[in-house]
Amino acid sequence: MAKIKSKYVCQNCGYESAGYLGKCPECSSWSSFVEEVNNLQPQISKELLKDDNPPKSLSQIETNTEIRLKTSISEFDRVLGGGIVKGSLVLIAGDPGIGKSTILLQTSGKLCDSNKKVLYVSAEESAGQIKLRAERLGIKSENLYIYPQTNFELIKKHIEEMQPDLVIIDSIQAIYTSNIQSSAGSVSQIRECCNSLMNVAKTNDISIIVIGHVTKEGNIAGPKVLEHMVDTVIQFEGDKYKTYRLMRSIKNRFGNTSEVGIFEMCSTGLREVLNPSELFLKEYNQTQTPGSTIIVTSEGTRPLLVEIQALVGTTPYPTPRRVANGVDVSRVLQILAVLEKRIGLNLSKQDVYVNVIGGIDVSEPAADLGIALAIITCVRDVIFDSHTAIIGEIGLSGEIRAVNHIDKRINEAKKLGFKRVIIPASNEIQEEFEGIEILKVSRIIEAITRAVSK
Repeated sequence: MAKIKSKYVCQNCGYESAGYLGKCPECSSWSSFVEEVNNLQPQISKELLKDDNPPKSLSQIETNTEIRLKTSISEFDRVLGGGIVKGSLVLIAGDPGIGKSTILLQTSGKLCDSNKKVLYVSAEESAGQIKLRAERLGIKSENLYIYPQTNFELIKKHIEEMQPDLVIIDSIQAIYTSNIQSSAGSVSQIRECCNSLMNVAKTNDISIIVIGHVTKEGNIAGPKVLEHMVDTVIQFEGDKYKTYRLMRSIKNRFGNTSEVGIFEMCSTGLREVLNPSELFLKEYNQTQTPGSTIIVTSEGTRPLLVEIQALVGTTPYPTPRRVANGVDVSRVLQILAVLEKRIGLNLSKQDVYVNVIGGIDVSEPAADLGIALAIITCVRDVIFDSHTAIIGEIGLSGEIRAVNHIDKRINEAKKLGFKRVIIPASNEIQEEFEGIEILKVSRIIEAITRAVSK
């Protein structure tokens, strides 16, 4: 009898070893190695050698006019780049309870209403539990098929027999293939199942969406090669203290990777937030205090108006604190250094707190000027004009640098009733704006003088 060979695989990065290791030499994680039995079955079969799709020249390839499935959920379509591309494999990952299954069940209902056939494979819940959620969401379509199953071979059989327009796998960590002798959720199982799903999607021209788990650090669980296999990777984020949910595209072979979709969790599922700027500013006029400004940030092609709050106070400790929520703390430290060097603002004995209202993360440098003016108004104890929006990046020499999508940002501020907008002087405006005053500034001291002084 042949001896069964096994290997030890790191469950975080997929590193393989002949023996057990306490610490992974690739990703430095501890106690992450699990023993897996090597696949002793032949890798090449006669069926794999049959090729019904020989190579074609570019002129011989025909494209379908309807290459995307519109989900009728505009925020989801925005992140996907206009809809689900036929024959693509999409991975959606997020924290437990964030709403991954809910948004995909709502998407299934919308597609079924458009006479599309959807197969929902549930590897974690029973058919009765899925129906209860569907009734709560108001989904009663006959084109939606629920299949509770964890065996990949059976799932593949029904996909090829039904030929649905969309397949949803909930989740990739819960299904397994009989070709690998390891438990479901292991690196080998995830890699093999994902590769087989990709082959099914491409050969049958069927769109497949898989749900993935995340680790406690917020990374997608499983090997990193999982993200390389799929066509699109979408991260579903949210603040557990808020009802808002943000959908971001991390990787997209068929669209922009900087788009974001915003939803609000309610009793009937996830509701689209079509005007997120108004949502983030609904309490601004009622709670306006010194140290509060409005910036116009950009998420992909969408401009957003969010409120920045700063609090500066004398510290009783030898080392002052620098706390930032929603913005990069290193960016705040850089802005403080520029304020101290270029305009002489001494904050060496002051605690500085910067917060973005609404639970959204602002990563682009166009928020620099808004953060600086929020700190300045708090130090000088003056209230910033509530009808003025701020746009601009601060350089280390104190200059205000140009930002992208300036016309869209000004249009968004005008639409929400702002009367003035402060922008970099180096930005060229292509449109003519009426009803809103545009103040161009080139240095940070000029911006402070025109915006703060009374």
